[in-house]
Amino acid sequence: MKGPLFYSKILLFGEYGIIKDSKGLSIPYNFYKGALKTEDNLSGEAKASNASLLRFAHYLETLSESKPQLVSFDLAAMKADVAAGMYFDSSIPQGYGVGSSGALVAAIYDKYAQDKITVLENLTREKLLALKTIFGEMESFFHGKSSGLDPLNSYLSLPILINSKDNIESTSIPSQNAEGKGAVFLLDSGSTGETAPMVQLFMEQMKNEGFRQMIKNQFVKHTDACVEDFVNGNIKSLFGNLKQLSHVVLDHFKPMIPAKFHELWKQGIETNDYYLKLCGSGGGGYILGFTEDFDKAQKALKGHRLEVVYNF
Repeated sequence: MKGPLFYSKILLFGEYGIIKDSKGLSIPYNFYKGALKTEDNLSGEAKASNASLLRFAHYLETLSESKPQLVSFDLAAMKADVAAGMYFDSSIPQGYGVGSSGALVAAIYDKYAQDKITVLENLTREKLLALKTIFGEMESFFHGKSSGLDPLNSYLSLPILINSKDNIESTSIPSQNAEGKGAVFLLDSGSTGETAPMVQLFMEQMKNEGFRQMIKNQFVKHTDACVEDFVNGNIKSLFGNLKQLSHVVLDHFKPMIPAKFHELWKQGIETNDYYLKLCGSGGGGYILGFTEDFDKAQKALKGHRLEVVYNF
C-alpha cells in the first residue's frame, strides 16, 4: 500500500510576520515529498514514524472529541493501519523549514478525515480558511502552535497568498524563466532548527514595545512589499525591498540566524551579490537566498550547498 504523494513547501515571505498579520507567500517545492506506506517488518526511521503515528492518532481522538464541529476522523481505520505497519515515508528533511510535518498532516487528513474538503471542489475563501484552521489544530501536535499553512500548501499543491490571518487565496506566480540568471535558492546551514523554541523566543520579544514597533513599521512593511513585487513580477523593486528585509532580519532576528552565517548575511547586503532571509522559523535548517546573478552568488558562497528553487 502506498498513498498519494504530498510535497514540501517553501514560505518565500511571511515567516514570523504572518503571526502579526503581514502578507505571506508560500509555494510547493516538489523536490521533497512523502507518502503513507505500510510494511510488515519495520525498522529504523519507519519504526519511529509508525510509533509517532500512533501518538498522533490518540491526539486526533482528543481533537475530534473536543472540537467535533471542526473535524472528525475514521480513527478505527487509522489505528488498524498503524497496527498493520503504516508509516510516513518521506524525503523531506526534518527541522529544515520546508514543511516535513505539514506533508504528514496533509496525508493523514486526505486519508482519514470524514466529510473532507477536497482539492477538486471550488475552493472558496471560507473553505480555505476552514482547512487552514483544521490543519493548524492537527499540526499543533508537532510544534506547539501552528498556522496550518504548511499542511494547506502540501494538501493543495498550489502557491498560497496570505493577505491577512483571515484572508487567504490560492494564487499564481510568474512562471519561471529557465534561462534567467536570477534565482531563489536554499542554502544548507548544516544543522537542524526547532520551530517551537524559536517561536517562543519571538513571542517573548513581542512583549517589548520597541520590538513590536519594528515588526509593524519595518518587518511587515518590507515583507508586504516583497510579496506584492514577487506576485506581480516586479523584479527590480523586489530586490530593493529584499535588501531592506534582509537588513532588518540581521539587525533584529540574530538569535534565529546560526552564528556562523552572520558574516555571510552581512556580506550579501554589502556586495549585493545575494540577499539572505529566514526560511521558516530559523535556528538552523535552510536559509533562503535571492540573487539577480546565481553564478555570482555561487562564487560568493563557495563551499556551501545551494539548491535552486526558482529562476527569474
